[in-house]
Amino acid sequence: MASKPSQFADPMLPFLNDETAQTAPVSGKQPSYIVDHRQRLRARFMVGGAAAIPDYELLELVLFRAIPRRDVKPLARALMDEFGDFNRVISAASSRLRSISGVGDAVVTELKIIEAAAHRMARSKMMRTHVVSSWDALLDYCHTTMAHRETEQFRVLYLDRKNVIIADEEQGKGTVDHVPVYPREVAKRALELNASALILVHNHPSGDPTPSQNDIDMTQQIHNACNALGLTLHDHLIIGKSRELSFRAEGYL
Repeated sequence: MASKPSQFADPMLPFLNDETAQTAPVSGKQPSYIVDHRQRLRARFMVGGAAAIPDYELLELVLFRAIPRRDVKPLARALMDEFGDFNRVISAASSRLRSISGVGDAVVTELKIIEAAAHRMARSKMMRTHVVSSWDALLDYCHTTMAHRETEQFRVLYLDRKNVIIADEEQGKGTVDHVPVYPREVAKRALELNASALILVHNHPSGDPTPSQNDIDMTQQIHNACNALGLTLHDHLIIGKSRELSFRAEGYL
């Protein structure tokens, strides 16, 4: 009688063969030490959750599907050494990920699926949320989606009269230290959405959220446009690697 497959068996994914083909034959059984390690790690995760395993083992769990037949611990360690933590690995640019030996399309695909899922979950928690009573959640969302980007991104959160988020929109992408922003377009979009208030958010890839003079001037221009249209500019948040800066708290608004 044929034995039942393990509930933790690794299926072969036809479109994710690149890393596997480089390092192991497509057919044949996995070495027992790899099978045992994967089963133990998955079981530990299912019992204890993410708190029961460190970042590099969580990364291993993600890599299991991309690389079904090889020990992925060395690759997980290499990625952690290069980028620092789990969040920075999944947020890294695809080109930088591919610079690591052993990373190909399959690994990049898996990592970017995890990143997209994290962003979508964080965004769903924020939409239709009262911002004033959920400020910490807003900051968590901004850090999740922007803190580890390697280029600047400028977003606007549009709020209704009750300070509930009705839209979260990207207004522009830029370079490592600049993103073009057009105050007139920001104000025009607020009118289209029938918004009553705005929160500006952008990231500094350098990690330092200290505003530049351009940041200050641009914020003042948007503030002036909002005043002319009867809109409220609640804040401008600059997101760094590990902390953020609030224009309102720092006296810029």
